[in-house]
Amino acid sequence: MGWRRALAAAAGLLVFVYAASYADLVLRARSAYLEGEKYLEWNAHPEEKKAHFEAEFQARRKTLEAARDAGRLTPAECGKKVELARFERDQAVAESSLKYAYVWFETAADLFSPPESRWTRLARAQETKTRELWKKELDAKGIPYKDYMLE
Repeated sequence: MGWRRALAAAAGLLVFVYAASYADLVLRARSAYLEGEKYLEWNAHPEEKKAHFEAEFQARRKTLEAARDAGRLTPAECGKKVELARFERDQAVAESSLKYAYVWFETAADLFSPPESRWTRLARAQETKTRELWKKELDAKGIPYKDYMLE
């Protein structure tokens, strides 16, 4: 009787691990796909992207100023850190949204597959479209590239 119970427990554990792994990969693929969609949306509406990073900057600035007011930072340190946060905001706004969308779709399609899920199929379809849009953006900006550079 003991070996049957052990075998059933092992089989149950195996099913649990497989199901948990499957669920984890599907949820990660969904998360990556939705990040790609966010960046694709920001490409169509750059003002939303700017507002997002501006809000992040303002929150960071308030945190730094609170640390300065509490005496954890000197005014000079606070000023430098605020300037760094401003630079990071400006860089994030200037970055290509299409590049990030492509990378997120590629991540969802390649890293979280198998198993093949709804999200990996959607990501694969969007990956191809986004790559072409990104190429057009690079061509319009006069940035030279080779196809292997976009992988």
